[in-house]
Amino acid sequence: MDTILFWVIFNAFILLLLVLDLFVFHRKEHEVKIKEALLWSAFWVALSLIFNAVIYYWKGPAPALEFLTAYLIEKSLSVDNLFVFILIFNFFKVPLQYQHKILFWGIMGALVLRGIFILVGVALIAKFHFIIYILGAFLVYTGIKMAFTKSDDELHPEQNPLIVWVSQKLRFTKTAVGGKFFTRIDGKIYATPLFLVLIMVESTDVVFAADSIPAILAISKDPFIVYTSNVFALLGLRALYFALAGIMQLFHYLHYGLSLILVFIGAKLLLSDIYHMDMRYALLVVGSILTVSVVASLLFPKKENELPPPPDVTIP
Repeated sequence: MDTILFWVIFNAFILLLLVLDLFVFHRKEHEVKIKEALLWSAFWVALSLIFNAVIYYWKGPAPALEFLTAYLIEKSLSVDNLFVFILIFNFFKVPLQYQHKILFWGIMGALVLRGIFILVGVALIAKFHFIIYILGAFLVYTGIKMAFTKSDDELHPEQNPLIVWVSQKLRFTKTAVGGKFFTRIDGKIYATPLFLVLIMVESTDVVFAADSIPAILAISKDPFIVYTSNVFALLGLRALYFALAGIMQLFHYLHYGLSLILVFIGAKLLLSDIYHMDMRYALLVVGSILTVSVVASLLFPKKENELPPPPDVTIP
């Protein structure tokens, strides 16, 4: 009963934060500056650590350590996802003042979808133990594939089946209409290009979840730990995007660090019945890989001719 009550309280609290975020603090559409983004990033990280302390005193040190490790992995993988968001916004030339709104609703959809994925994943693992080997092998494969895939590859939304289907079923305006997703013209409802961008963000998050959810399930089988760590990582994703959008290309070794983390977590899952690694050591390994990849990126920066052009997010 206490657990059910805590689920209700947690989701109500998150919903309240989201309502305040969109309808109070960001009620007026504006370009999010780096200072504002850093302050919001600090707020979400601090809130996550406070919740981690709540778990420590409520459930004990082991679940708290699982939450922290899962949160760190999800947050790290989210940073790599931000490269894709930049490509999407650049391709559709989304003005800066509308990007926060798109990310907000994109993350709202992601919270629902990931909640479903987590519940299904936990239920399947509980019923079919062999699935952990499939997930482990998938993570190892994904990590190796990620290492040989460039994060700044050209975007091809016309190849996205969902984008193609939506484009055929809905009427679209040729230009954006303020920050609206839909508008009415001559009594008919038209979708705007911003709605297409939202669909693109939502559909790519499904692909992101295919990497991150198995990785978190390798850390904890507790649905509450897996779900809450995902929620807090996603809540801070918008602020992190605006804080790092202009400098993310500098962390060029982070991509390889993340691929190594996926391989490590996958191997940990494959060997879980033979050797159980203490969560403290798993957290130490993940933290060390992230630290080394970030420091290496700063110590050995890319040459200027290797850097991608700066983001173009203005209307032509």
